[in-house]
Amino acid sequence: MSKGENYSLLEELAETEVAAPKASLTLPDAVALIVGIVIGAGIFQTPALVAAQAGSNIAVLLFWIMGGAVSLVGAVCYAELATTYPDVGGVYYYLKRAFGRGIAFLFAWARMTVIQTGSITLLAFVFGDYASQIWRLGTFSPSVYAAIAIALLTTLNIIGLQQGKWTQNLLTLAKVLGLLLVVILGLTAVSNSTAPAPVESASSGTWGLAMVFVLLSYGGWNEAAYISAEIQNRQRNMLRSLLWSIGIITGIYLLINLAYLRGLGLTNMANSEAVAADLMRSLWGEPGAWFISLLIAISTLGAMNATIFTGARTIYALGQDFSLFSFMGRWQQRPSTPTHALMLQGAIALALVFLGTITRKGFETMVDYTAPVFWFFFLLSGISLLVLRKRDPHILRPFRVPFYPITPLLFCAVCGYLLYSSLVYTGVGAVVGVLVVAAGIPLLFWNRYRSRKR
Repeated sequence: MSKGENYSLLEELAETEVAAPKASLTLPDAVALIVGIVIGAGIFQTPALVAAQAGSNIAVLLFWIMGGAVSLVGAVCYAELATTYPDVGGVYYYLKRAFGRGIAFLFAWARMTVIQTGSITLLAFVFGDYASQIWRLGTFSPSVYAAIAIALLTTLNIIGLQQGKWTQNLLTLAKVLGLLLVVILGLTAVSNSTAPAPVESASSGTWGLAMVFVLLSYGGWNEAAYISAEIQNRQRNMLRSLLWSIGIITGIYLLINLAYLRGLGLTNMANSEAVAADLMRSLWGEPGAWFISLLIAISTLGAMNATIFTGARTIYALGQDFSLFSFMGRWQQRPSTPTHALMLQGAIALALVFLGTITRKGFETMVDYTAPVFWFFFLLSGISLLVLRKRDPHILRPFRVPFYPITPLLFCAVCGYLLYSSLVYTGVGAVVGVLVVAAGIPLLFWNRYRSRKR
């Protein structure tokens, strides 16, 4: 998860270069990269879902503060793993070293069928929701837009028409501009809500589901593992960069939710399908809604393109490592793309659009689909830190988790609670996601049988 929403250029480089990384990133560089990775399109969708679970304005803000705290605890755990075991495989390598090839295979399988493809579809539904604010295409407009976006961007990647760096920068600028505009106008607005916000507390189950949505928007800090080995003076700057970046992200998320609450009120915010567009519509009418929807739709396409690009390369790597999937490990020399991996990834994403359509909750269904699997492997990542500390007591650790073992145990406890919440308080999407991962188990045994036979 995140399950993530945005994958950095540094991850792409990490997957394709074998040479050891150089410590070339300053503290401001690291902070800017982590913030850029984390803040994605989800923040334009999840606040409404969180508000629907909250009993008051204070509860909404408390959820987002807790999300920042959980992200910081997890980030320092990942920082130790990344700096101690620098490897292009990232989490795949940590799990393989701690638990063996079987668990690592299931992670790679889950990333291909659930986590990465679910993230692509989730972004596609955000695009569809906001594109529908501009021009609606019938009853299933968000799903139609989502399918078109996946098919188009997958095709462009297959024929080799990749976005340039300047294009990605412009798309990021559109996202930042949209956030700033919503914050400024929302905070200066007078609430249009006619119904008073309820003051009762949320139930324990509701809190768990709300945190699943919150941490979806914080998803991506785990990708900081790919830059930790490149930070100058990492023993000192690793923790500082995480503190600064998580602090900035938490501040931005609090401001955007304050803007929504002030401009719409809790009830209208909770009932919104495109909360940023509804806020702008209440302030500037339809032109305002159209403008912000266009900005968000464009920036979401950029995030989708990056996720499709890096996701296909993960599938290609899986095909290289496991003979059962060797057909995915073929690289098309001209125009230099993993064509088969891109086609398979696109087909899975389109199937997930169909799943979101039949449940009539496209974005929420994708959260349900990815969340249990995402938090299960996050839990295993936290446990792997404890296992590897015991297994490799003498290995050099450039960065050590503070307050060990309390910090990783706290992270594991949070992951366990969110895994429970994502299974108990979600819908049919969660069941499908778990079954898809479980389908990888017989494939694992079949791959082992083929290997022994050879």
